[in-house]
Amino acid sequence: MLKVEELAEEKAMVKFLERFDENPFVIQFKDHRYSIGEGDPVFTVKLKEAVPIAELLKSTSLALGEAYMRGDLEVEGNLYEALDHFLGQMGKFSTDQKALKKLMFTSITKSSQKQEVASHYDIGNDFYKLWLDKTLSYSCGYFLREDDTLYQAQLNKIDHTLKKLYLKEGMSLLDIGCGWGYLLIEAAKKYKIHGTGITLSEEQYKEFQKRIEEEDLQEYLTVELMDYRDLPKYGRQFDRIVSIGMLEHVGRDHYRLYMECANQVLKPGGIFLLHFISALQEHPGDSWIKKYIFPGGVVPSLREMISCMGDFNFHTLDVENLRLHYNRTLLKWLKNFEENLGEIRKMFDETFIRMWRLYLSACAATFHNGIIDVHQILMTKGVNNDLPSIRWYND
Repeated sequence: MLKVEELAEEKAMVKFLERFDENPFVIQFKDHRYSIGEGDPVFTVKLKEAVPIAELLKSTSLALGEAYMRGDLEVEGNLYEALDHFLGQMGKFSTDQKALKKLMFTSITKSSQKQEVASHYDIGNDFYKLWLDKTLSYSCGYFLREDDTLYQAQLNKIDHTLKKLYLKEGMSLLDIGCGWGYLLIEAAKKYKIHGTGITLSEEQYKEFQKRIEEEDLQEYLTVELMDYRDLPKYGRQFDRIVSIGMLEHVGRDHYRLYMECANQVLKPGGIFLLHFISALQEHPGDSWIKKYIFPGGVVPSLREMISCMGDFNFHTLDVENLRLHYNRTLLKWLKNFEENLGEIRKMFDETFIRMWRLYLSACAATFHNGIIDVHQILMTKGVNNDLPSIRWYND
């Protein structure tokens, strides 16, 4: 009887996976092989255990992602290419938002968001140093040439971003979600600005503080452990604001509050550059990513952020899409990650390694398929007629 039930579960799983037939692949389960799609298979999905159909219907990404993390699912072939195939058909994924309500719609209180940030960014600076470049930039690079290294691409991105801010010596610059601080360090060195970075990550705070001292930039730079919601009572006004890869942690219900806080601390006519992962439409996100990688993370749509800006008299100057730059960045991070597995295994177990490999590969595939984008919006608080009327940063 048990064998009949197992066979029924196997057939139900295969039938579900048959929907992903745009490119040919093989499912191998025990001594059975199933060909999906037409043509020569690009990769093989090997399964030790059948993934229950109930779990696939509840959340396809969570069911398959957890099977991969456990080692019950292996990909024979290139994992990124396999995910590029599957994630190009995300419309065929199943997600029961009602059943996943607690996971998909989490608290956005200050304490919750600090815990969420810590769960990702405070797992150790030594870990991030193994596979990020030496700037410790954890956002997409900007590849000006085909042979740009990851380090050069990150320098390009920082230079490109700082040019957009139209900085002058002595200006004040606020970085909301400053990470490990390299952008502000470059801004202080190149433009002699006075910069303030805020972060909720203890590890990033300590590393940035250390860098400020090593670079002897105490006169120019300050880093604060601070929630963006506390900016209005910080008691300072800034000529410029930059925020890279932080908006995704704010939560859909707080976008207006985020823009209001930025508005309150930016001087009239000041420039605000907002860099964030974006989507075409509003959705709560992916259940596997939210459970294991970015708890509470939400990807904003471009249109809802443009709408919020208008409510606070922010005038849009330019919008740039860096989607394919992020695909290339993630593939370089993945390569570095794989090349440093020996050191990473001293820090974490195999489940973590498989989780992180899946995360980097899946995100690269997601950007490649245009499921998500990454945008830089350049705006001014009110009208600024003193800025050039052309794109001054395209030289």
